[in-house]
Amino acid sequence: MSSYKPTIEDVARAAGVSRATASRVINKVPGASEPLRNRVNAAVAELGYQPNETARALATGRRRAVDVIAVTYGPGIGWLGTHPYFSRVLAGIMPVLEGANAQLRLHAVGQENAAEAIDELAANATLGAILADITPALAARYYRRCGRVVSMVPTASSVPGIQADNIGGAYAAVNHLHELGRRRIAAIHGPALNPCAIDRRTGYRRAVERLGLTGVGADGDFHRDGGYHAARRLLEQHPDIDAMFVACDLMAAGAVQAITAGGRRVPDDVSIIGFDDSIAAVCANPPLTTMRLPVEEMAAAATRLLLGGSPASGHRQLFPVELVVRESTPN
Repeated sequence: MSSYKPTIEDVARAAGVSRATASRVINKVPGASEPLRNRVNAAVAELGYQPNETARALATGRRRAVDVIAVTYGPGIGWLGTHPYFSRVLAGIMPVLEGANAQLRLHAVGQENAAEAIDELAANATLGAILADITPALAARYYRRCGRVVSMVPTASSVPGIQADNIGGAYAAVNHLHELGRRRIAAIHGPALNPCAIDRRTGYRRAVERLGLTGVGADGDFHRDGGYHAARRLLEQHPDIDAMFVACDLMAAGAVQAITAGGRRVPDDVSIIGFDDSIAAVCANPPLTTMRLPVEEMAAAATRLLLGGSPASGHRQLFPVELVVRESTPN
């Protein structure tokens, strides 16, 4: 197989245009007619041309950057800055970017205008994007417009992905509670459209079915308040609950507060396992047993993949999720 990479001069020759015209079209600079743009884009597709991002950034006056994109759930974007997951994503990316002459740009996209925002971000990409938290449909939309993308959450089959074993992690959490003697294991789930929440819900359901348990659950939307109110509802409707699997540590911290406010003890009366192993797990009272999500390692791997060029379609790298035992489950 040839290792030759087509150049912009090759594109210009194939399209029958000047190098300057080919450059204007590739860099989305005004000044070329629609027929010329069509010819250049056809030549790019035929040759499999990949632009040099350093040169492209210089040509467009934009610095090279890795875009980190998340779709916000609920009103406003204030929660994005306080959620432990996103600070861990940035902590994984920044060391890899040191010395790479590249910026990091964080984008919070509202659900109501997500498609338009994704199109604009793809059109202005340089190094490409890390999708920290968006739906498979939006990920595929970005990928169709810009191939330089890596998703950190379960995604469409064509989109390159760095993912954690959310299903296996949730399954292991429920199994651990069962091994501790718990038989009425409830779940507090994340947002219905969130890919990680969907997989953790799937893992919980598979575990209770295999163990012959009755599954009960409530939604908490990945917020502390959501976990608090979901736990209160569950305990009111099912007072015999003796354990909870909670799909993120923030919700689990809220669940602990609801349980103790109702006069019960953690872990004596109700054991709790969270998910993430974030600062929220360490600071909860009692500290939370949780499933460790290797966010920093995943974000670093996604960044290295982007810096290496356009990731291959359908690329997958799966990271394991590990149990971390603390005081919210009995010894």
